[in-house]
Amino acid sequence: MILLSIDPGFERLGLAIIEKEGRGKETLLYSECFKTSAKLPHQERLRLIGNKIEDVIKEYSPTELAAEKLFLTSNQKTVIPVAEARGVILYIAGLHNMPVFEYSPPQIKVAVTGYGRSDKAQIMSMIPRLISVTKVIKSDDEFDAIAIGLTHCAIQRV
Repeated sequence: MILLSIDPGFERLGLAIIEKEGRGKETLLYSECFKTSAKLPHQERLRLIGNKIEDVIKEYSPTELAAEKLFLTSNQKTVIPVAEARGVILYIAGLHNMPVFEYSPPQIKVAVTGYGRSDKAQIMSMIPRLISVTKVIKSDDEFDAIAIGLTHCAIQRV
């Protein structure tokens, strides 16, 4: 199975491609923090997100998509654009007949660290222990995308 896992965002979108073969350990094929500029019009930023998802799907041919569930925050300025970005992501997945699996932040924390209230640093320290990472990852969003993918593999037992 090849999985596209996404930490949805409008300004920053965490992306990861994880391969899982049989009972073996997961392999990270690709990860990135894709950014859109605040200087661009809103609809252009959504188009760029859609194009990026399309490009990743064309290159890696994932069969499933895992994403973080949107949770309500006190920052109303970001929740709507993130929801719209998620809509673009779900639409592209639908175009490719990819089943979508969504996981809450506590589910991801438990799957990766064993503790539902772990912080970013704990998640980031666990990722290299769970999957081979051969590049320097600088973005929390990229780590989050990898964590979402690992959560999917653990919960779905793929």
